[in-house]
Amino acid sequence: MSPRLARPRHNRVIAGVCAGIAQRFGLSAWTVRLIFLASCLLPGPQFLIYLALWLLLPQEP
Repeated sequence: MSPRLARPRHNRVIAGVCAGIAQRFGLSAWTVRLIFLASCLLPGPQFLIYLALWLLLPQEP
């Protein structure tokens, strides 16, 4: 079973959203961070989605 989507207490830069997504899907945290930064160059609500995930994702116990 893969780990559930949660913000880790370690390996975080700002809120742990990218690290949590990376951990859930078995990717490197820096890969997810780079994808997020690259996506911010495109028009869209990426930053608002990040803020929503920051508020909605639970922290690891």
